[in-house]
Amino acid sequence: MLKKNSAGFTPLNTRIANEEVEKRTKFSATSCKANLTGFSLVELMVVVAIISLLSIVVFANYRTGEKQFALQRSAYKLAQDIRRVQNMAISAREFQGNVPPRYGLEFEKNRAYYFLFADINDNGRYEPSDVEVERITFEEGIKIQDLFTSASKTTVWVAFKPPDPLTTIQDPAPRSTLRIQLINVNGQTKIINVNKAGLIEIE
Repeated sequence: MLKKNSAGFTPLNTRIANEEVEKRTKFSATSCKANLTGFSLVELMVVVAIISLLSIVVFANYRTGEKQFALQRSAYKLAQDIRRVQNMAISAREFQGNVPPRYGLEFEKNRAYYFLFADINDNGRYEPSDVEVERITFEEGIKIQDLFTSASKTTVWVAFKPPDPLTTIQDPAPRSTLRIQLINVNGQTKIINVNKAGLIEIE
């Protein structure tokens, strides 16, 4: 058995310790090299392509969904406006200091808007002697695709006469029902039904 030298190690122990340190140093260097290995250019390009494709798909779905929601909002807004005009007639709302005989709405095929009018001449249709009260524009990309009474029509009027109110639908002939079909730029449609009893339904 060798005795410890002045540094505290025998020559044999010193050699073993040195070999152990050398092994650890080589292992650490190898690990560092492995850790420093990154992505290749091809791998980066594949990742970028996947992210781009996913972004396109998500954006396209978002845009489609947003257009569908705009169509739904426009349909519900139109139904609410019909109900609002009905209430204006029931409450005998004044317009320009007088209560008109009726309040009504005019719808026309391929228009991106509709309007409320005071039916001054009391015939249930909008004419030059009547007065436009308010014009409502649909959200972007929405328009009236078609109007159905007994058949497809270009212009239809819905009017309400107090006190009941009495509901009239004309194209210009008197009709019992009206179907207003809205469409967006993606071809999606929504239908609002109105009948002469004043009932409003969205399909």
